[in-house]
Amino acid sequence: MSVTADAAEPTRSARVSGIDKVERRRIALAESALKTLGELGYARTSLREIANNSEFTHGVVHYYFRDKIDLISYCVRYYKTKCAQRYDEVVETAESADDLAVGFLAKMTQTLVEETAMHRLWYDLRAQSMFEEQLRADVTAIDELLEQMIWRILTRYADLVGGSPTVDSPTAYALVDGLFEQAVVGYAADPEKVPDLLADRVRQVLPKLIAA
Repeated sequence: MSVTADAAEPTRSARVSGIDKVERRRIALAESALKTLGELGYARTSLREIANNSEFTHGVVHYYFRDKIDLISYCVRYYKTKCAQRYDEVVETAESADDLAVGFLAKMTQTLVEETAMHRLWYDLRAQSMFEEQLRADVTAIDELLEQMIWRILTRYADLVGGSPTVDSPTAYALVDGLFEQAVVGYAADPEKVPDLLADRVRQVLPKLIAA
């Protein structure tokens, strides 16, 4: 290796390390901001409000995110990417359609109960994207990710029962996501009853989306 190449290698390593450090800090800020965002929603949250409810100063938050939309989009994108992967193990390990349905519904009701605030924020952000052009690309990307997640579950369910889906991917997503959004809205009023209602409704819908 030439002297020039040897000299360049530490520079590249330092640059990559710097990028990793910035991304780690952005993730830390996002995780810190999620609680405030979930409680207050899009309209009532500002960078200053997020800083006031975290260990970070307003200046630090503003350094890593240019404005509220930048931060909120990053937060929801980060969180929903993790959400879209939460069912992968269920899909991969299910040995029967019943196994898949039980595992899927258990995780769905768990996230409804434990992460209600974040789901409220997501639906809030998706609605706001009709008015905020800056949000649309991220919202579209997240929607596509979640649609793919539902389609993986449905096609695996179809394989396990020896059938095929009766609807396309966007329709399957709209049906399941619609039931989940309804549960998120209802959970605030009736937290004891809504998780079981969600599970029952999705359990009824799944077989109807498959033709033998």
